[in-house]
Order: sequence, then C-alpha cells, then structure tokens
Amino acid sequence: MSLSTTARTTLTRHRERARTDRADLYAVLDAGLVCHVGLVRDGAPVVLPTGYGRIDDTVYVHGSTGAGWLRIADGAPVCLTVTHLDGIVYARSVFSHSMNYRSAVVHGTARLVTDPAEKLAGLRAITEQLSPGSWEHAREPDRRELAATAVFAIGLGEASVKVRTGPPGDDEADVAAGGRWAGVLPVRTVFGDPEPDPALPPGAPVPAHVAERRSG
Repeated sequence: MSLSTTARTTLTRHRERARTDRADLYAVLDAGLVCHVGLVRDGAPVVLPTGYGRIDDTVYVHGSTGAGWLRIADGAPVCLTVTHLDGIVYARSVFSHSMNYRSAVVHGTARLVTDPAEKLAGLRAITEQLSPGSWEHAREPDRRELAATAVFAIGLGEASVKVRTGPPGDDEADVAAGGRWAGVLPVRTVFGDPEPDPALPPGAPVPAHVAERRSG
C-alpha cells in the first residue's frame, strides 16, 4: 500500500529521498525507541519526546493523566516524528555536509483511548516497543495504575517517509581539486551489559529477553 500524498506529506526538497511504500513507514516506526509529538498548547507549539508503540495503522502514546499536554490532546491535531541517524556525511565543502537518516512524519488527530481492551493493547505495544518481552515477564498494570495513565491513538493515514543513504554529493570542481577527505562516519545505537538492580538477590540471572539485546 502507498503512503498518502497530501500537501503536508509531499516533499518539497530532495523528493528523490521520499519513500512511498507503507512498509517503509512501518520499518522506520518499528525500529525506533522514542518519538516526538508536536501540538499547540496555549497558542504556542510544544514538541515532547515520549515512548510509543504501533499496532497496524495506529500509533499509541501514553503518559500521566496529570500531564499538561495530555489534558489537551484529545481531538487535537498533532504531528508525530521518528528519526534514525545512520551516519554523518563529511563532504569536501561545508555546504555539502549532510546526514544519512531514516525519518517518518505523521499528521493526525489524537484520540483518547477509552475502551479498556484497546487501552491495554496500546500499553502492551508501547512496552514491547521499548523493551520486548517485558509484558510477559513483568507485572501488568493494576486498576489504580491504569486509572492514572492516559493512552492516545494516532492514525497513520497521513504520513511521509524520507531516507538518505550513501556518500556526499560534492560538486565536480571540489572533487577534482582534491586535498580534502570525504566520506561517511556511521552512527549506530548499541546495548551494553545489563546492570542489575541492587535490590535483586546476588547472582540473580538476567532474563533472556534482556540479555539477548546486548550488542555482541
């Protein structure tokens, strides 16, 4: 399925970097850990980082019911973004320096989730996005915790994906002049060794869903 082609999701710069397949959108979202949600609060723009999770064509975010931005989010237009920085592109000219990246921008209306089953599913998606395997391992939220948590759904009907890969795009004159290094410095996110909570019994084994994420 193709992505939307609205005025807000049609690229105006470097259109060749656009990805139009919905699978590309899913790939960018599913690989992320943090999204940024933008909305207008008291007449001014606010952009906040938060965890998220995806189920089919819906992204879920959550927070405390006391959070100021969540109290105004229901029915509000929002913009949700996820970006992966894959490399720093060093060029022969400062003007041509760039980044290799994958990014998704979603426009939609935030919807407060009131159905208990959908709310629990959204919370599970958010948990599994950040820490796969935790929903089955840890205790699920109780009634008090659920009441203190707001979950919002944002549809993926209007979204764009932009990706840059490869070496710098230097001018031919700069390449011919020589004398300056150019290339890409890759950027990667890695997981270190798990650090047990001091309150755990000595020698408590690290569960597989945690240990297996360690970068080898």
